[in-house]
Amino acid sequence: SKPMQQLRQMVGKVARSQAPVHISGDSGTGKELVARLIHESGPRADGPFVPVNCGAIPSELMESELFGHKKGSFTGAVADKEGLIRSAEGGTLFLDEVADLPLHMQVKLLRVIQEKAVRPVGETREVPVDVRILSATHRKLEERIAAGEFREDLFYRLSVVKLVLPALADRREDIPLLVRAFVDDFCRREKVPTPLISKDALALLLEHDYPGNVRELENLVRRLAALHSEEVIGLDVIEAELAEPEALRVGVHAHAVQSGHPVGRRVLHALGGVEQDHAVADARG
Repeated sequence: SKPMQQLRQMVGKVARSQAPVHISGDSGTGKELVARLIHESGPRADGPFVPVNCGAIPSELMESELFGHKKGSFTGAVADKEGLIRSAEGGTLFLDEVADLPLHMQVKLLRVIQEKAVRPVGETREVPVDVRILSATHRKLEERIAAGEFREDLFYRLSVVKLVLPALADRREDIPLLVRAFVDDFCRREKVPTPLISKDALALLLEHDYPGNVRELENLVRRLAALHSEEVIGLDVIEAELAEPEALRVGVHAHAVQSGHPVGRRVLHALGGVEQDHAVADARG
């Protein structure tokens, strides 16, 4: 689709730069996947890619986790700890759900970006670091700034380049290729026969809104491939699957779009230049 072709072109451009990139988009659109592609396509590809979910670290542990600490700096600090930022030395630090950073940590992160140095907890001096910072969130940071929950100066430091990922509902022409890629990958890894999807069933998949975006589609396709590996998947099967509660379809598996699974990388590259007809060339109905 055109949106994915444009995204692919932008990824190629920003990968060559060292500027901070902020990736926004709804949950399930593949923000971490895009961050990995930027890292792997740039000069830091041989360095580490360190993803950090800012919403998953308890606030009382966040400073130690990100910046590290010196032995004895607090109760339980039985050894020196490098910290996640320094572990990305020479590579890329990916701050996912950066909107969830507490304000006091936003101040410290701003200094890291400005001074290119960190101060571990209990240390009296700063330690130089060489990392590229990518960030992402499904929230609107402008609204968080207006509410006093996110620093405007940090926002501008993080978003030198902005990438906005489209929702799957806005690029429906990509759905056949995604379906075929997910089916083929699952069946190859699980060593099970590849099911066919009827034209009517595929048409219904094209009409669905996918509030969980690519993550929801992947979860649905993996389940279909597991339960109907020796069948032609027809309209009745898809209707039954889509009739399930939304919570069962959304956010259960995110292998390709969140963890950098190889099929996810292949899909994003393919969407920039492969004709969508190839995805359903073997589907019969």
